[in-house]
Amino acid sequence: MGKKDLLIIMPAYNEEQSIGKVLEQLEQPEIASIADVLVMNDHSSDRTNMLVKERKHALVTHVFNLGYGGGLRLGYKYAIRRKYQYIIQMDADGQHDVCNIPVLYQALTTADKDGNKPDIVLGSRFVEGSTPFPVSGAKKIAFFLFRNMIKIGTGKKIMDPTTGLQGLSRRAALFYSQYNHFDDRYPDANMIMQMLLLGFRVEEVPAVMHVRTTGTSMHSGLKPIVYMVRMFFSILATVFRIKVLKWNADAGAYRDDADKKT
Repeated sequence: MGKKDLLIIMPAYNEEQSIGKVLEQLEQPEIASIADVLVMNDHSSDRTNMLVKERKHALVTHVFNLGYGGGLRLGYKYAIRRKYQYIIQMDADGQHDVCNIPVLYQALTTADKDGNKPDIVLGSRFVEGSTPFPVSGAKKIAFFLFRNMIKIGTGKKIMDPTTGLQGLSRRAALFYSQYNHFDDRYPDANMIMQMLLLGFRVEEVPAVMHVRTTGTSMHSGLKPIVYMVRMFFSILATVFRIKVLKWNADAGAYRDDADKKT
């Protein structure tokens, strides 16, 4: 581990029906040649843990349920400790097609005309070049709301503010890995707002995604409504903390010297 500069972090909770197929796809030469895989098993009660061990990928199994965000944050710490330069986070349920990995990696490693690389690359369902993806009425309302909140707060238009398919630079992962810098419950549009306000560079690229066919989504039932209300107030709190309280106002200016803090 650690010989490659890209780590794929995959949170998993009771994903035995899908994770084997996803890992098999990630083992194809075009992916395996550029990336290592880390599965964050969030105290699954099914065979998720055993299936990952059988395929000999890096595995962290939580002794109790940390939640989606908690698993990601622990994964960022793992990546920083093992000196990975880039991280891509993707779901274990098969919704995120592995063909997105090279696209995100290329975007992360490509500098603009000023020599700057993005800190966060979002795999978007709703930009030109993305595959069609069905969205419920409730989610359409959430997307409209969060897009406009981010636009008003930062001046930047983000078409898919809730995508879980993301690529991160080392410095973005380093920032997230530190105490109180990352939402351990619902790290979505609030984190994009935070990073943009702090001066981190965020870009979107078209993504190929599929509808979930197995398992249970963390946004099933009444959860989307609870999520939307919570996220609305979380975004407002993020704006207040950064714009009014000036929390970590210069964080986006950090470069490689930030590594000295670990």
